[in-house]
Amino acid sequence: MRQKITRSKTTIRRKPRKKASFFWGKLRKYSIIGFFILLFLGVGYHYRDGLLYYLGFKSYKLKYEQAEAKRISDIRNYQVLEKHKGKAIGLDLSEYQGKIDWDLVENIENEYPIEFVFIRATAGKDREDGQFEENWLGAKERKIIRGAYHYYRPNENSLEQAQLFIKTVHLKKGDLPPVLDIEKLPKGQSLDSLKIGLRRWLKAIEAHYKVKPIIYTGEKYYDDFLKKDFSGYLFWIANYNFYREKIKDDWLFWQFTEKATISGINGNVDVNIYNGDVGQLRFITME
Repeated sequence: MRQKITRSKTTIRRKPRKKASFFWGKLRKYSIIGFFILLFLGVGYHYRDGLLYYLGFKSYKLKYEQAEAKRISDIRNYQVLEKHKGKAIGLDLSEYQGKIDWDLVENIENEYPIEFVFIRATAGKDREDGQFEENWLGAKERKIIRGAYHYYRPNENSLEQAQLFIKTVHLKKGDLPPVLDIEKLPKGQSLDSLKIGLRRWLKAIEAHYKVKPIIYTGEKYYDDFLKKDFSGYLFWIANYNFYREKIKDDWLFWQFTEKATISGINGNVDVNIYNGDVGQLRFITME
């Protein structure tokens, strides 16, 4: 009987491939990046004159557009002032204008004297304007008829806002009546609730100063929310649109621009027209 010979299978082990060196992989990566950087710089250098011309043109275009917008605004301002000769012209200011050189504040367009100024005193229930005291004194020293206004925040307690204004503003004979500035709609409360708050502020202020306050707002806000329910008050209306050329009969003041340039004041300034001459303006001041 033959003995069966069993051959054992030989397992062939393959040597693992040697991985590319980490160093060479990084070198290749940075070489590619470096190549594209050099290519970009080379193209930029080659077309440098064209690029500089293009960038210069864009900068010039932006400056031209800004200058053109300023020119158009100045033309409108002058046209509006021309149509209201004899009316009292004034400004309204806040800390956003920074420190004002009151010795230089005299007229608009070197022709129209500044007869009055409204100065922001307070905002909300806890904010006093950082420049109020200085501006309040500056207007008095320049013998400009002055008035103070409060920026109303709909979602804050109206009586606390009134008390802050009363604590901050001490009106004297010859000053304009206090002003309530309302521009925004409330968040999370109804219009009825807003109007209740406005009335509380107005009544508290009238009880303290013994004079009916003036209400400042935009024309659309006035037409949509205030005109009917607050008809017993006098209004100061803001409207900067080109179609509006003259003050309406039922407006006490008209803020017709926010882009005027006044000597002694940095940046743009709001300009207002009173619906009467300076003698009539004095007639509505505090006694």
